[in-house]
Amino acid sequence: MNKVELVGRLTKDPEVKLTSNQTQFCNFTVAVDRRFKDANGQRQADFINCVAWRQTAVFIQKYFHKGNRIGLVGSIQTRSYDDQSGQKKFITEVVIDEAEFVESSGAASGDTYRQEPVAPTQSFNPPAADTVAASAPTAPNMQIDAPTSGGFDEGQSGELPFEI
Repeated sequence: MNKVELVGRLTKDPEVKLTSNQTQFCNFTVAVDRRFKDANGQRQADFINCVAWRQTAVFIQKYFHKGNRIGLVGSIQTRSYDDQSGQKKFITEVVIDEAEFVESSGAASGDTYRQEPVAPTQSFNPPAADTVAASAPTAPNMQIDAPTSGGFDEGQSGELPFEI
């Protein structure tokens, strides 16, 4: 399984570019804090190269800026190419499938964008006080009294010594 989950801060403003086939993409770097502090008590960070494609790239450019915390889900990809001097160069990056708001600053916390289509979610809105639904009967408050005699020992099987 190849799955990566990151939470970090963008090191610069993301910028959407186009491939020769007019496909949108965005390369960016996320600074992710390590769990532990170094010998000087300072927290170190890893700088992770990422790439997002199509709508995910546009979403990231539109809603995130340098310094914003971002939650990302994706997979690690490696590739290589020959540079101008003929030397082989290797690149490891995270291909982003999902991007999510981690802090609320200009956007609703918890909003997520996924590359693949996602079924719409339904939200619950309580009925207004003057509607029929608001006046519908609810279950009565019930209290279950423990039996005064007998009892139920842990490890004992069978029926409960009281009715619900």
